[in-house]
Amino acid sequence: MSAKRGHAAAHLGDFTVRPRMLMITGLALAVGGVGALAALALLRLIGLVTNLVFYQRWNVSLVAPGLVHHPWWLVLCAPVLGGLVVGLMARYGSEKIRGHGMPEAIESILTGGSRIAPKVALLKPISAAISIGTGGPFGAEGPIIMTGGAIGSMLAQLLRLSADERKTLLVSGAAAGMAATFNSPLAAVLLAVELLLFEWRPRSFVPVAASVAVATVSRGFLLGTAPVFPVDATGLHLTAPDEALAVVCGLTGGALAVGATWLVYRAEDAFAKLPFHWMWWPAIGGAIIGLGGLIEPRALGVGYDVIDQLLTGRATLSLIIGILVVKTLIWSLSLGSGTSGGVLAPVFMIGGALGAWEGMLFPHVIPGFWAMCGLAAVVGGVMRSPLTGVVFTLELTHAWGALLPLLVASTAAYALSALVLKRSVLTEKIARRGLHLTREYSTDPLETFFAHEVMHPCPHALDSRTRLDQQLTDTLADLADIPRLIPVTGADGTVSGITTRRRLRDHTSRATANGTVADAAEPCRLVVHTDHTLRQIAYLFAETSLTSAPVIDPGNGRLAGVITLPDLLHARLHDLTEEHHRQRILFQRTPTPAPAPSPAVTAVAAGAASTE
Repeated sequence: MSAKRGHAAAHLGDFTVRPRMLMITGLALAVGGVGALAALALLRLIGLVTNLVFYQRWNVSLVAPGLVHHPWWLVLCAPVLGGLVVGLMARYGSEKIRGHGMPEAIESILTGGSRIAPKVALLKPISAAISIGTGGPFGAEGPIIMTGGAIGSMLAQLLRLSADERKTLLVSGAAAGMAATFNSPLAAVLLAVELLLFEWRPRSFVPVAASVAVATVSRGFLLGTAPVFPVDATGLHLTAPDEALAVVCGLTGGALAVGATWLVYRAEDAFAKLPFHWMWWPAIGGAIIGLGGLIEPRALGVGYDVIDQLLTGRATLSLIIGILVVKTLIWSLSLGSGTSGGVLAPVFMIGGALGAWEGMLFPHVIPGFWAMCGLAAVVGGVMRSPLTGVVFTLELTHAWGALLPLLVASTAAYALSALVLKRSVLTEKIARRGLHLTREYSTDPLETFFAHEVMHPCPHALDSRTRLDQQLTDTLADLADIPRLIPVTGADGTVSGITTRRRLRDHTSRATANGTVADAAEPCRLVVHTDHTLRQIAYLFAETSLTSAPVIDPGNGRLAGVITLPDLLHARLHDLTEEHHRQRILFQRTPTPAPAPSPAVTAVAAGAASTE
């Protein structure tokens, strides 16, 4: 009975229950459709506010400020008023609408059990539309991520689901909104994996991919299937010098990403020192935006038209320099004020401007080629998501032949950013809220070892029929190397219970002449198998609050050993050894012995043993 329980629980701990995955996938399909509608609604709302504020007309088409001459007072005052409205909404509505969406979604996953309040789903897109529509230099993707995530979270909260299943639906909604906005299904899935899921498992990947697929198909009916920024890649022929210069483009993009990230959080620090309530900060950020708009009006708004000009080689030098300088400054400084808006579109524009400027110095490949490299590089450096940067650029432009230089540029920027900065523009905000977030994923060492490799083999088991006497307890007391847990076996050799030396000693002192080991035994709450991984056993120990268990051979049901909590450290020690132990293999006459356990690991193991 105990063996069956152990096996079933370990199977559940491995999260491979197929019916649940299929059910969540079915729910994710609905989330994908609603997420696409939410993305369309937000884009239309941004277009409406922009048209009302800057063109005084009722129109929902997405248009940028600065296409015509605007009065100076409108350019200066509109972002201030927009920031004031956003500040009021954040203070009296929900503080969760502040920021650019992705850190808030990550925080909800890490600490909130993937629960997002319904009012956030309503207030976030409205605040973002006001912020961007009044000239804010932000993108729609961050608010769409938060809104789509709120849709998935609310559906999950209506049902009886686990926190992990709520997370899957939250991320499904967020990725669906991204895919519907940019017509970029693969980039949306990669963004979900690299930024939001914190895992790569069928239970979450399949529903997210299904949601993205529905959202992308829905976008075809709502907004069309053409790429957002089509680039004519006819005549694209890359040479070795082009590939080498992609490294230069990547390093400069990484340096720009580092500078922009640093500027965002220096601005946030400066706003935090102001002697008045944070509700007023977005209005001050709006003043910064307005001043920048007087210098370069095209830096205002979401800027999709400017990105298109940069990626197709139609941008003038004055526009490139204006975007590179003004957009970077007003985006970084105003984002630090806590207003509402996304980071991807500004990063696209800034990276495209950097690449377009470098393209005036580098050899010509095709129009917009170096702007594409700059875009991928800055995304890889700012977001610390190099694969997302590459795939986003390819799906936005459909210039599939540029894959290799984009990969080179994005990876170079990512490497520079990782070497210089401890955290990205997303994770720094999470860390400032007192949370620890790692973006480095590797195989769990506990998954690579089986119980039979680390257990205490052939333990000193006791037959349940053995008579209790002082000689037995004295003999066991002399065996210092045996585990604290002592299995008790029945007549057939299978585990019937467990005991300890203390229980044996206590029962011996008051045992009758006919007392046996069975009297000092208690039922065995957990039995594990020799082919269980240490990860499965760790889940079982956590589930049952135990620190040791008998190990049986599933083939014959006989006792094989005992495994304890300190034994699980063997996998961690092996992982540390592979990471830090260096040796020369070739031309070495005698093999180097394995290093002794580090003091830290030894201390941990000793501490765990002392608690038993």
